[in-house]
Amino acid sequence: MIKIGTALFEACEELERERGISKEVLIASLCDAMVAAYKRHMHVKEAANIEAILDEQTGEIGVFSTKVVVKEVEDPDMQISLEEAQEIDDEVEVDDEVKIEVTPDQFGRIAAQSAKQVITQRIRDAERNNILNEFLEKKGTLTTGIIQRVENRNVIVNIGKTDAIMPQKEQIPREYYKPGNRIRVFVLNVKETNRLPQVIVSHAHAEIVRELFELEVPEIEDGIVEIKSISREAGFRTKIAVWSNDPEVDSVGACIGPRGSRIQTIVGELKNEKIDIVRWSPDPVEYIVNAISPARVVSVDIMTDDEETKDALVVVPDDQLSLAIGREGQNVRLAHRLTGWKIDIKCVSQMENEESARVSNYEYTEDSDEERTVDSDEIAEEIAEEMNQQAYDEEDVQAEELEDDSAEEVEE
Repeated sequence: MIKIGTALFEACEELERERGISKEVLIASLCDAMVAAYKRHMHVKEAANIEAILDEQTGEIGVFSTKVVVKEVEDPDMQISLEEAQEIDDEVEVDDEVKIEVTPDQFGRIAAQSAKQVITQRIRDAERNNILNEFLEKKGTLTTGIIQRVENRNVIVNIGKTDAIMPQKEQIPREYYKPGNRIRVFVLNVKETNRLPQVIVSHAHAEIVRELFELEVPEIEDGIVEIKSISREAGFRTKIAVWSNDPEVDSVGACIGPRGSRIQTIVGELKNEKIDIVRWSPDPVEYIVNAISPARVVSVDIMTDDEETKDALVVVPDDQLSLAIGREGQNVRLAHRLTGWKIDIKCVSQMENEESARVSNYEYTEDSDEERTVDSDEIAEEIAEEMNQQAYDEEDVQAEELEDDSAEEVEE
């Protein structure tokens, strides 16, 4: 046996407290290292009956070979005679197993080198697995971190046991990320690598808004008010559709809070990003009207009954057209994402002009067709009359010629 003392156990307990690596994992790693060192030292590739045993009370560790007690030994590596086994333990019988210490002399230095390599690798593996499991559970949730630095347009955020990466596309445009500031991020993905797991976080994801509302609005956390849909253009504007499962609770009012306290807290967390809270409805017409707010709507026409092709025509007053469309189409774009409907917006004057043009075009086309038909019939009749008149004229000429010939013959 090799005396290792109690320092190892103290180190294991410290690692367990600091890095969350259990003491049992470290002890198992040490035993595996001892077995690997023994095989290398004894030039043995296969030794299934070799194991290392650590005695925590005495602080000693040794390598043991498990052998089966037999009457006649056929394989010395796997078997031991009854007489030899009884020298170790008087009560053993045939077919019992006994453990025989096979720790080589001067094995401490070799075992220490091997143990150092194996334990270091096992610590890294255990640390990686702990982080991977922890953040796999956090995937799809909100967490708080501290901005460390900016590298190649990526923001590095420390979120506890590891540093996460916030790519440029997951950042809010025009926002300055200062190292040392605390930031609330959404755990987007966790990728397993050869080293520590790579955690991808987002500061622009729509689910951040959902998490903030769940934190600030008790009715949402209790399930009384339900968030049906969210569409967001980070840093500019967000639309959120809510629905109350209790007729006595106003879903929009619950999200706004007394004197706007709840929504103001969320807007402040999102750096004054504009938030539109709309009431969800199972009726698509009503839902689209709510989603287009704050613009007033004159009418909504569902263009098709096909559930897969969702097209709607929204008519608004002339002075509301720019508000309904929004700056660079932002309002109608967010309404489309919120409702899932393709929305075409027109003002009243546009609809009137299109209707007038359509009616005029219909009347003109109808008149043109009638004139074209009358003209064709008249031309055909005229041609027929001319042909008949020409035939009559030819017959009259021929008759006159015959009468003249007959008269000449009579005179002769």
